[in-house]
Amino acid sequence: MRPFGYSRPTQVAEAIAQERRQPETKFLGGGTNLVDLMKMGVEHPAHLVDITRLPLAQIQEHPNAIRIGALARNSEVAAHPLILQKHPVLSQAILAGASPQIRNMATTGGNLLQRTRCFYFYDPSYTECNKRVPGSGCAALRGYNRIHAILGGSEQCIATYPGDMAVALTALNARVVVTGPQGERSIPIDQFYKLPGNTPHIEHDLKPYELIVAVEIPQAPSTGSHYLKVRDRNSFAFALVSVAAIVDLTADNRIRQTRIALGGVAPKPWRVPEAEESLRNQTAGETAFRAAAEIIVKGAAPHRYNGFKVEMARRSTVRALLAASQRA
Repeated sequence: MRPFGYSRPTQVAEAIAQERRQPETKFLGGGTNLVDLMKMGVEHPAHLVDITRLPLAQIQEHPNAIRIGALARNSEVAAHPLILQKHPVLSQAILAGASPQIRNMATTGGNLLQRTRCFYFYDPSYTECNKRVPGSGCAALRGYNRIHAILGGSEQCIATYPGDMAVALTALNARVVVTGPQGERSIPIDQFYKLPGNTPHIEHDLKPYELIVAVEIPQAPSTGSHYLKVRDRNSFAFALVSVAAIVDLTADNRIRQTRIALGGVAPKPWRVPEAEESLRNQTAGETAFRAAAEIIVKGAAPHRYNGFKVEMARRSTVRALLAASQRA
């Protein structure tokens, strides 16, 4: 690990100003991903701005949304009464991720910005990684690509987004609130993450010197929801496929609305509005859910070792929707 500078501001404006003053600066929250990347030699900032003293840890209910501060710890969000009552799918997703120790440290903003667990990205001895070194190539395309993307990838990168929380937030139509030199703005989470295309090193919509300050989840009628995570072992493992499903039903078991987001299959939480729309006014059940699952995996481009993910995504979608509809 290279030597680096360190500062610990107490105000948001001060933190942003410090990042602007210092070249090659990174914000440090819980450090559960950034510190690992620094140890591995993937990230090597010259200066860290520790933001853990900023007043950004509150979880509050507003008339139109629940606002989760960017420094709210994952464990606090998962256990908060507002989340458990109104958005249990978010609690389920958070508790499916990492370990209790990591959840006690990890922050909401940092969780959103965690980087891929692609083997080739994480190991600098592999010189071909367009995320680390733009234009160098993608070793995963011809390497061991079992955990990689089947949807949304490109000839430049097939790494997947690794998180769970953002998958649930995508199904919840959340917005990411950021602030910077030009003021505050709110970004729909589905637009916050970028597909790799020809620029896989650009992973999100944060502009220079911007800081995530909160996540807002719009208020919505009570519905049934479920988070399903399929992985190699039952704890402390990243998803091969995950599904956040939200279902709103009529009294006669017809679908008013569904929202479905998948993790582990694409470079960002994957949502297909066409599949959701196909379920409107349908009778909730396996037949309708299988048809929607087919739409979700349409256009999948599996690679040598991850073809199993296509069928796994289909079945996981159906399972998650069935569970969510039962809870509705």
